[in-house]
Amino acid sequence: MCGVDGSAASDNALIWAAHEAKTRNAVLDIVCCHQVPSYPGQRGEGGLSEDAARQIIEAARAKVAGTGVDVQTSLESDDPRSVLLGRSKKVARIVVGARGGSGGFADRLLGSVASALTSRAYCAVVVVPQIDLEELVPAKHIVCGVDGSETSRIALELAIREAARWGAKLSCVSAINLGGSMWVPGPGYHQEVIDDVRSGLNEAVETAAEGYDVDVHCHVIEGNPAALLAEFSTAVDLLVVGTRGRGGFAGLLLGSTSQAVLHHSECPTIVVPRRTGVNEDSPWSNVPWGRKKASAE
Repeated sequence: MCGVDGSAASDNALIWAAHEAKTRNAVLDIVCCHQVPSYPGQRGEGGLSEDAARQIIEAARAKVAGTGVDVQTSLESDDPRSVLLGRSKKVARIVVGARGGSGGFADRLLGSVASALTSRAYCAVVVVPQIDLEELVPAKHIVCGVDGSETSRIALELAIREAARWGAKLSCVSAINLGGSMWVPGPGYHQEVIDDVRSGLNEAVETAAEGYDVDVHCHVIEGNPAALLAEFSTAVDLLVVGTRGRGGFAGLLLGSTSQAVLHHSECPTIVVPRRTGVNEDSPWSNVPWGRKKASAE
């Protein structure tokens, strides 16, 4: 599902969503919300008028008409948070732009709507920045932030499926931010900490990647996770992160750091909420890039 508001970033989100729907052989549901202002002259939270929303939907359908993707559209007279959260129970993915206009989906995504989606959605959320997507789709290199938490594991499993589906290289990264920690290991234990993190990362990736034919590489890097994510986004096609963790990539995605990451990311970012449900797996069972079943003895 793709939320649109007529902005350039919204158009980018639509392009990404169409590519993803095509690779998944899925229906692309395009949604636009309109709201009646609470009082005359109200802006921002009042959102789009019904006529404007209808024009945006028609333009969006025209933009993806030649992609070969089955499309359905809907106009909703409700707050975007309510619409997106409700739909997240039935779809495999929500795609939105990183910035928008007229107080629509994307502008508010970096505020209350972002918090609602990333913490309460039942599916993964893709945030697409206002950039040239020509070299980023199909995705060729994906980076996943891993911190050892349960939500991080869910994000890792999704990243592996994404890499298998796109035929992309996957880099799994754990960040050690010793400079920002209250506890700093002694001189003789610094390398031991790094080795322990690397061992845990390798084990997690090996377990999650079992049965998939993917090119996976593991990296343990010292530094601030948010800064590293922003840097990675300049060189890769897709970031995958969880919404909660233990001080690493995932834990930083709720709060001010998430704002910085989403504002500065130069590639699409998949945010995987804690409550991601079984609808993520359902379209993957009978496709060439799915998990390989063990052969019978």
